[in-house]
Amino acid sequence: MLNNVRVVLVNTSHPGNIGGAARAMKNMGLTQLVLVDPERFPDPDAVSRASGADDVLANARIVATLEEAIADCSLVLGTSARDRRIPWPVLDPRESADKVLDQLEQVADAQIALVFGREDSGLTTDELQRCQYHVHIPSMPDFSSLNLAAAVQVLVYELRMQSLQREGAPTKMHKVETTAVFNEIPATAGELEQFYQHLEQVLVEIGFHDPQKPRQLMPRLRRLYGRVHLNRMEMNILRGILTETQKAVGVKAAGERRS
Repeated sequence: MLNNVRVVLVNTSHPGNIGGAARAMKNMGLTQLVLVDPERFPDPDAVSRASGADDVLANARIVATLEEAIADCSLVLGTSARDRRIPWPVLDPRESADKVLDQLEQVADAQIALVFGREDSGLTTDELQRCQYHVHIPSMPDFSSLNLAAAVQVLVYELRMQSLQREGAPTKMHKVETTAVFNEIPATAGELEQFYQHLEQVLVEIGFHDPQKPRQLMPRLRRLYGRVHLNRMEMNILRGILTETQKAVGVKAAGERRS
């Protein structure tokens, strides 16, 4: 779906920003890059900053005017950090992602453009009037200007997140340990009971628990560990700590007896 969304960079002065934008695009699954009258491209700085997104750069289309870049688009969104004299529909990055995805779902083969202006001055008023919506990134008012590639990253990130959510796809990765299979096996009721008996024994040995005056200690500890849903790896760690505690207490007691 996102293959029909293009990033349009207008009159970019530094090729490194083109490379950074290409990297941001590939990170988030976009492939169409259109360059309107770039000052320096192709350029080694663009390749360096792309950090592996060479295919996006290689397939970038260079055109002379914004009109040519968006001629076949049914939806055009232009980024702007400044207030303009003529009021225009304004979206934040998340709203812009919803607008793009709605268009892609409603119109077959819709072509959509996200337009970014010059590093120093952005898009002109005339260029912004060629966009149905303006997108404003709510940065700090006293330091609102973003690097071009960073601005691209913000918009395409929101676009990918909204796309994944609509597809019902996961939006975060869970780290899996090398011993994950063993780790995920929950401790059985029998193993938990042995742990509780071991725990109570150690607490008595170190003088923390008096069975004659229990103060509901063990029921509360059972409730605590029950909330955690221990797995076998965690159970082994706790049992090991208890065993080493018993050894340490035994060594100390033996030393006291010898003295």
